[in-house]
Amino acid sequence: MRDVWSIFKREVAAYFISPMAYVMGAVFLMLSGYFFSVILLATHSASMQGVLGNMAVIFLFIAPVLTMRQLAEERKLGTDELIMTSPVSTTSIVVGKYLAAVCTYVVYLVITMIYPAILIKYGSPDMGPIYSGYLGMFLFGAGCLAVGTFSSSLTDNQMVAGVVGFGLLLLFWILGWAGAVVTGPIGDTLANFSLLKRFDDFQKGIIDLSSVLYYVSFISIFIFLAVRVIDSRRWS
Repeated sequence: MRDVWSIFKREVAAYFISPMAYVMGAVFLMLSGYFFSVILLATHSASMQGVLGNMAVIFLFIAPVLTMRQLAEERKLGTDELIMTSPVSTTSIVVGKYLAAVCTYVVYLVITMIYPAILIKYGSPDMGPIYSGYLGMFLFGAGCLAVGTFSSSLTDNQMVAGVVGFGLLLLFWILGWAGAVVTGPIGDTLANFSLLKRFDDFQKGIIDLSSVLYYVSFISIFIFLAVRVIDSRRWS
């Protein structure tokens, strides 16, 4: 646990020393603020449902950019050899880097809480869907970052890692569309693997245990895969 904490602190500092976290944060907050303003003015409804849905789509594009340097840069610079020969476990390395990305994402989410604060000040919003919606946003974003971490472990090229990460996230996004086209059990199964479809219930104020378990399992699988990829190089 101490190794994870050390790597986590180093990676968080690296995020906020470089302009990447600020640029991505500015893009995320600017676009989410735009959607909040437009939806509020168009509907005159004290609700975050449409806003959170758009925030999820925005982060689908941002997550691969936030994570593309995590492991790819270490490999490109050759510093991964020092890490691999150190007594620190591969799991600690990957988890520490992943949690740093999640921490950066949480900072973005905390800033967006100004939107429900505005709704509370000038209206009477139903807080249930807002609370569950933010829980869903956290789980959804954590899942996207896990995919990005895995993609970064595959290559030493940051751009390739970003493209692969976005491609995988796009696949898990459009599975929901496939579920609408393909009928029967196959269609239902495909839809259940969609990242965004699982997020829908959270926006409506429904905290479904199966959806929470889906996101936790999704995150665990991609972190495990990233560890296995690094281990395969460590012991080759």
